[in-house]
Amino acid sequence: MAHRWQIAISAGLLAAIWAGLADVFHLVTWVGFLGCSTFFAQTESGAKGMMMAMMTNLSGVFWGWLIIAGSGVLGSPIISYALTGIVTALMCLQACNKNFAFIPGTFIGCCITFALNADIAAIIPPLVIGAALGYSMSLLTGLFITLTDKTTESLKNSAVEET
Repeated sequence: MAHRWQIAISAGLLAAIWAGLADVFHLVTWVGFLGCSTFFAQTESGAKGMMMAMMTNLSGVFWGWLIIAGSGVLGSPIISYALTGIVTALMCLQACNKNFAFIPGTFIGCCITFALNADIAAIIPPLVIGAALGYSMSLLTGLFITLTDKTTESLKNSAVEET
């Protein structure tokens, strides 16, 4: 990884900013980091990657909510287990749509929903911000790489001119 320092600086800087903002606005910090991780884990880049992360995570939130709500209504543990299996299969099948092709993103959203007992208000804002955080880290890293490359090139040109 040729640009390790640029990645480290941009990720560290924006992670610190996110942690502070999450604290100030009472957002669940780790949910944002999972949204950010989803951005980096899926294969698309740029705004398209951010949308893929958001869409798969949010679909997982829906599926998790459906399992929790459905299990509450059905009442029987056996039927709840069956519902979990059916919904899990649907989570995988939705990947036939290219906008939902990153199955792990869907499972991440679902697991967050289980962990926070379907508290949608606590889940959605940091999850969406997290995907945007990942995209921002990518953009800032690109900027740092460009600046570093230009500086390196200038230093090389200066050294050549001096000889």
